[in-house]
Amino acid sequence: MEPNSSLARRFWVALEPLHAVVYFASEPAAAAKEVGLRGWWMGYFAGRAAPLGPIGPGPVTSMFYGFAPGMVARALPDAWTFAKPEDVLQTRILAVEAALTRLLPSGAELDELTGLLERAVAGCRFDGRPLAAAWASAEPPDRPRARLWLATCALREHRGDGHVLAGVSAGLSGLDASLTHIAAGATTREIVQRARGWTDEEWEDSRARLLSRGLLDSAGRLTASGAAVRHDVEEMTDRLAADPLEALGPDGVDRVLQLAVPLSRAVVDAGGLPIPNPMGAVRP
Repeated sequence: MEPNSSLARRFWVALEPLHAVVYFASEPAAAAKEVGLRGWWMGYFAGRAAPLGPIGPGPVTSMFYGFAPGMVARALPDAWTFAKPEDVLQTRILAVEAALTRLLPSGAELDELTGLLERAVAGCRFDGRPLAAAWASAEPPDRPRARLWLATCALREHRGDGHVLAGVSAGLSGLDASLTHIAAGATTREIVQRARGWTDEEWEDSRARLLSRGLLDSAGRLTASGAAVRHDVEEMTDRLAADPLEALGPDGVDRVLQLAVPLSRAVVDAGGLPIPNPMGAVRP
């Protein structure tokens, strides 16, 4: 099966709400607090990095790409003095399972979708994708909603690691990439700056860099060159996300879309994913 950019993006759009429940549902935040973590953002950084072990802020800043280093350093490595990574990981999986139990209808389709997504994960290559490799190595409990979420998480981080590679290849820092994302209309400065921890000075330094490269105009809009760079980044992201599509084949991909889209819509409609959001995820 040849890589298909629009199909790769449709695949992500169909699955992202199922994964993103972990960031917006109440259960994961409550579980992080119960396991001993201090504050929502410590729960976020420790929870997302937990399969990597007791890792420090430098590698996490690098892998997560869009966050201010100081914001990450306020959470790590201190988080591991309050809870072990393996405990954070297990409570996170249990909490997302509870959230999906609340948000999703029951039915045999969950088992079928989970099987397809696990096949997609098994077909992924993880060269240069440490975060995806870590999540793909997490041991799945023998429960359908937990397995479903772990598969969506590994696939999401597989695409996310590829997106980082694409942004870096275009000469963009994490903040630079965020500014081009905003200029393309995918989200807003208010949402991103609050969620990623950048100061006004850092924001203006990034804007000046992009202005000097001719990627933004004085009003903060993409120039023709900026639009081309943005297009190239998204195209490369889609090309690098082709592994799951190839593993499933055309019929498997179509079936995933048929099964996942109604479930993701149910998540959004039940309040499990706000629109807009910092990731630029939408209702399928």
